[in-house]
Amino acid sequence: MLKRLSVGALAGSLLLTVAPAAQAAPAPVRFLGEQIISHALPVGDYTIGELSSIDYDPRTGEYVFIADDTSEAPARFFTAKVPVSADGLGPVTFTGAQLFRQPDGGTYPEDSVDPEEMRVDPWTGAYFWSQEGIRSDTALIDPSVQVARRDGGYVRTLPTPDNERMRPDSGPRRNLVLEGLTFAAAGTLVVSSVEGPLLQDGPVATPERGALSRITVQARTGSVLAQYAYPQEPVFADSNPPGGTTDTGVSSILAADPLDPTRFLVMERSYVSGVGNKVRIYEIDTAGATNVLHTASLDGAKVRPVRKKLLLDLADYPLSKVDNLEGMTWGPRLPSGERTLLLVSDDNLSTRQITQVIAFAVR
Repeated sequence: MLKRLSVGALAGSLLLTVAPAAQAAPAPVRFLGEQIISHALPVGDYTIGELSSIDYDPRTGEYVFIADDTSEAPARFFTAKVPVSADGLGPVTFTGAQLFRQPDGGTYPEDSVDPEEMRVDPWTGAYFWSQEGIRSDTALIDPSVQVARRDGGYVRTLPTPDNERMRPDSGPRRNLVLEGLTFAAAGTLVVSSVEGPLLQDGPVATPERGALSRITVQARTGSVLAQYAYPQEPVFADSNPPGGTTDTGVSSILAADPLDPTRFLVMERSYVSGVGNKVRIYEIDTAGATNVLHTASLDGAKVRPVRKKLLLDLADYPLSKVDNLEGMTWGPRLPSGERTLLLVSDDNLSTRQITQVIAFAVR
């Protein structure tokens, strides 16, 4: 039976025939550029290398970087100008170097702290920085989040969650400790992440399976409020030849929005011998996740981890190489409304690696 078409329906059908093809939505992340820092570049009395974090300082328009090595020099940080715009990323110019100080005013001796991530306090401009502590055959030194003045002078130390203290059979694994640190909820919260599973939380990730690490939420005064399980991806490849190193972990965490207490970016960095590095950044949400602060072990526990979705995989962009990326920060917003996201790599003071600063624009 022939059916009638109303005038409206007929007009709609004609519009459909002449409407232009739908345009693909713009990519949520676009590459702005990469800068390679000269190996062992001198700045003051020190050299640039082993940069494990980057943060934007709105008071100066510059960036601060922390060095995670204390064998070559005392615990230290650097400041730099990093011009980034809609046109790309300009040369990085380092402007100064400072040492962190202990409560007595002295510098930190070799192998007493292991700095990892540093953030500018949005309230005061002071520096909050995380350090991994020490786990060795001769020493167990707890990790911590410390507060320093802008000249590096000691202010205070935040309480360390009891399950993240170094004990012979529990607590963080060696070198898989407080890699990530960020502010959230307009600076009222301090959020940290351990790089890998605690000893009591099960084995590390392998090419066959992922792992669960922890994200800790504290009040800026130090009170520990919550912990959440973070599901790490399996290692992306087998070593070549077999039997080599495969490792992965959370190397940085960053509030997705400075006002939001639940959404974060998490950088997962993996290394496989004979293959190389893979670095991916995920957006996560802690809302609805189980508070595991009082869960003795995540190994086999029935908990709801944070939700995560992939934001970017560094392998998808035209970089000179994907090196040992460890830090990320939001930079200035562009006239387009996009936010700039900057990353930095740790060269391990090796001539076979590079210190690279990378910039993206994020819708």
